[in-house]
Amino acid sequence: MIKGFKMKLYPGQEAEYERRHNEIWPEMVETIHAYGGKNYTIFLDRETGTLFGTLEIENEDLWNESANTEVVRKWWDYMADIMETNEDNSPVTTDLDMVFHLD
Repeated sequence: MIKGFKMKLYPGQEAEYERRHNEIWPEMVETIHAYGGKNYTIFLDRETGTLFGTLEIENEDLWNESANTEVVRKWWDYMADIMETNEDNSPVTTDLDMVFHLD
């Protein structure tokens, strides 16, 4: 299953967001894979600060369980100062509907 979603950066945080993801923690990568995530890509619209993500997951319920892990919570806290977040520091995300796919 392919998920699509969008998130929003605070103004002027584009370079910092990219830097942090270029240095993603190995334990975060392990967690993404352990919970069935792969082919994770994030695009940035530099004019608006909107991030567009795509991610292949094995199972929605399994993927959602990753939110309860210590490393994901730590990552959310790490990213909270540069992007829109919920009260628990999880990123504010909007799921996108797939309207076309071609292999």
